[in-house]
Amino acid sequence: QVRLVESGGGLVQAGGSLRLSCAASGRTSRSYAMAWFRQAPGKEREIVTAIKWSGDSTYYTDSVKGRFTISRDNAKNTVYLQMNSLKPEDTAVYYCAADVTYYGSSWYQYAYWGQGTQVTVSS
Repeated sequence: QVRLVESGGGLVQAGGSLRLSCAASGRTSRSYAMAWFRQAPGKEREIVTAIKWSGDSTYYTDSVKGRFTISRDNAKNTVYLQMNSLKPEDTAVYYCAADVTYYGSSWYQYAYWGQGTQVTVSS
């Protein structure tokens, strides 16, 4: 089992930046792809970005390309999401997810999830 704990959410003005972290513990010796999803009130959970264990492949949803950057430090079992030029439409609960066999944009394919962290962008 893997436990994921997100941190770094908060309230920021439009145009500002936040950096989310997701720390993994437990069975972290395996090679996990990791991803960030988000869910706004009344909306479906959607992929934000994903990264392979090796870090050599990343995926971004179109709405965050050029503004968000995912990275990982496997020595620290931590994945990061740097969010710049934030917009009010980025407001959501952001979730970290991990899976040994899946790397992609389908939330239901990821086996492990964090509890989520709220990101609120004011206009």
